[in-house]
Amino acid sequence: MSVSSARFALRTTFQLTVLLGAMVLTGCASITPVALSSADLKQQAEADRATARRDVPPITAALSLEEAIARALKYNLERRARMMEEALALNTFEAGKFDMLPKLVASAGYRSRNQDLVTRSIDSVTGAPSLANPAISSERNHSNADLGLTWSLLDFGLSYYGAQQNADRILIATERRRKAMHILIQDVRTAFWRTASAQKLRGDITATITLAESALVDSRQAESERLRSPIDALRFQRQLLDNLRQLEAIDQELSTARIDLAGLINAPLDSELTVIEPTDLMNQQMLSWSVTAMEDTALAQNADLREQNYNVRIASIETRKTLVRLFPNLSFNDSLRYDSDKYMINNHWNEAGLQLSFNLFNLFSAPAQMRLAEAGIALADQRRVTTQMAVLTQMHVARLQYASAVRQYQRADTIWSVDDRIKQHVANRASVQTQSKLDAVSNDTAAILSQLRRYQTLAQLNAAASRLQATLGMEPAIGDVQTTPLAQLTGEVGAALKQWSDGELAGTAKP
Repeated sequence: MSVSSARFALRTTFQLTVLLGAMVLTGCASITPVALSSADLKQQAEADRATARRDVPPITAALSLEEAIARALKYNLERRARMMEEALALNTFEAGKFDMLPKLVASAGYRSRNQDLVTRSIDSVTGAPSLANPAISSERNHSNADLGLTWSLLDFGLSYYGAQQNADRILIATERRRKAMHILIQDVRTAFWRTASAQKLRGDITATITLAESALVDSRQAESERLRSPIDALRFQRQLLDNLRQLEAIDQELSTARIDLAGLINAPLDSELTVIEPTDLMNQQMLSWSVTAMEDTALAQNADLREQNYNVRIASIETRKTLVRLFPNLSFNDSLRYDSDKYMINNHWNEAGLQLSFNLFNLFSAPAQMRLAEAGIALADQRRVTTQMAVLTQMHVARLQYASAVRQYQRADTIWSVDDRIKQHVANRASVQTQSKLDAVSNDTAAILSQLRRYQTLAQLNAAASRLQATLGMEPAIGDVQTTPLAQLTGEVGAALKQWSDGELAGTAKP
């Protein structure tokens, strides 16, 4: 090939390379944001709704507290996300264990060049060029393949300690799932009693509002016909309107309870839920637990505190990883190689090597690395101590709040009993035309408010009990909620609630 032909080929190759690069860059620059269409969003929303409702059995009967909690534990979407986080941590641990194995890499390739690899030689003594013609030492087009095994002592040590940290992260994900379970049970119990109050008061509220509006119409007619003094009629209307405002505010407050409960148990939001009130409304057995026993239980089983203990272990292992990095690295490799180059005498060969390496700059960075690791341990220890004091504080506060909620419920129940008897007496007088509609509306409103406060304090009592149980790390002894049938899970939740009602201080946190 002449020099001009070689230059032409080189120039042509360069031009093609530039053209190909320009095309690639033009393609990258032509990418523009593509917004999702309304049809895409609608299709995705329908798919997500179907995913959320998949394998969730419909509610065909009245809902008990045990079934509501069981449904929330089994079908609540946020709890599903927590369980997926735990599964992700487990998969990370399983995948990390393979990092401790040697690396076995198989590769194959193809090489091509437009000109022969021609080499010259010189005399090693005289330095004069060799008189022999230049030699071709490599074929223009040839393929190669190799299978190599590599093992590094440093990588093994770091992977070993990393696997231990991933194992602790699985336990941390488990504790976070437990904490989410405690919060979920508390929310379900509160929403359940709000739904029970709405179910109980809906009929009375509707009847009283109808009676108040009827009395308001009569009063306005009496005012227009001047059958009563205008000021008396206006005062009468003012009191009726005030009662109506209170009744409408109660109705608005209770209208969202059913939706909140449906969202927590992953039921259709437009479903008409009917709940069954438990017979055991108030539990004072937890107040009989000794403070010392409660503190010991909280320190052993509280989810936040257990998480901090695992964080301390992770920080301690990080110190060991820092120490491992400071040591020399010993690596070994062994590989089988093949090359199809016809100029090679041996196309198949083995290669093995042993290498010891050390980063000399580690001598300078070692003190700083150790101080950093020790600072991490100190921070984790301080967080554990802080969490422990916070847990003990939460336990004492939750116990006092529970005792206060018990007293408030007893007081609200007594007031409701009195107002209910007053309501009955007023209803008897109204039947013989000795009581005005205003008195009837006022007394009915007072009775409804009293009953509402009774249910509100009952919901607060259950929320306080859940907070205390969550601080103590108490939870139902249940298995895998994905595989456990709903009926069995409901029975397990009911057994746990009965155990707590009987005053048994027992938790189910797993080590």
